[in-house]
Amino acid sequence: MATETTTQTNRLETLAFPNIPPFPSDTPTAPLHRLSLSTLRSDPAESARLFQSSQDLGFFYLDLRGDVEGEKLLKEADRLFELAPEFYELGRDELSKFDYKSRGSYVGYKRSGTSIVDEKGNLDRNEFYNIPKDDFLGISEMPFEHPQLLYKNEDFIKSYMESAHSIVKLILSHLNTHLHLPPNTLQNLHDLRAHSGDQVRLIKSPPQPESDLRTALGKHTDFGSITILFNRLGGLQILPPPSLTPAGQEPQWTYVKPLPGHCIVNLGDAMVKFTNGLLRSNIHRVVAPPGIQGRETRYSVVYFARPGDRVVLKRLEGSDVIPELKEGEKEEEVSSKDWILLQALKLRGVKDGMSDEEKKKLWEESGKGK
Repeated sequence: MATETTTQTNRLETLAFPNIPPFPSDTPTAPLHRLSLSTLRSDPAESARLFQSSQDLGFFYLDLRGDVEGEKLLKEADRLFELAPEFYELGRDELSKFDYKSRGSYVGYKRSGTSIVDEKGNLDRNEFYNIPKDDFLGISEMPFEHPQLLYKNEDFIKSYMESAHSIVKLILSHLNTHLHLPPNTLQNLHDLRAHSGDQVRLIKSPPQPESDLRTALGKHTDFGSITILFNRLGGLQILPPPSLTPAGQEPQWTYVKPLPGHCIVNLGDAMVKFTNGLLRSNIHRVVAPPGIQGRETRYSVVYFARPGDRVVLKRLEGSDVIPELKEGEKEEEVSSKDWILLQALKLRGVKDGMSDEEKKKLWEESGKGK
């Protein structure tokens, strides 16, 4: 498979993250376009590449260097990578106090081994904490409680949310233009100050035993609109669509190599619903990092941007680019809030003492195996 497509740049390329084992040079990587945030602000050709990437794969690299807002986001992401190990040193017992699944919410802590990752009923191998935008920006009427360590770092967490959302809005503005939608249609559906499921997620995946390497996070598509992801170790894999797979070959899971100075951007299911399938939300999963990287604890910093809670996820009107519904086709009328809650909790029904057959059934009922 081809390696990533590179946008022209005059800046020297940093080959590795400091103090991180290198990504193996002989490991095939996914064909993601590399776009530049600073170039995107002024170059129509770069904007066209963004739109094409959003249709072909729904994943692309975004180079944040050389852009004031982009470099601010990079620094804030670095601080979150520094915070993550300290945060998880609080321990499972302490963090489990902030697991709100029993209250019907995906906010807060998810411990390792509580989600199904495949048709065999295997359990996940990562823990994460969802930091809700509404709580930290003072939007929630009844905010959840969170660990004091997060409140101690509240100012920069809020700043990171605002920085990431600003870049999301820029991406949405380009998509809005190429989709020939009325001005600010997509941006208005993603108002930072509106109630929504936007969140920062801190993920920890410990090294796996070499004799038992398994999927850490099962195959899925993101169920929001735009995801901004920072990784330093490999582990993320995508399954390219047939259109990007050589003729006569089956699509193969392929690593996405983390690049210094870049975030990884991908589109979620809401964008597919808004555009009646024109834009792509691609299947991906997380496995053990390749080569010697697999000996390290893997942290990820994610910002999930989702439509406002009351937004109905259906084809948007006012575009001559978005395909029409087929004759007689009716769309499901579901709000963003209901959709996200359903998808977020779908595979988190694991209970102590559950049999293998019960776990397999949970996977089948989730629809993830289709």
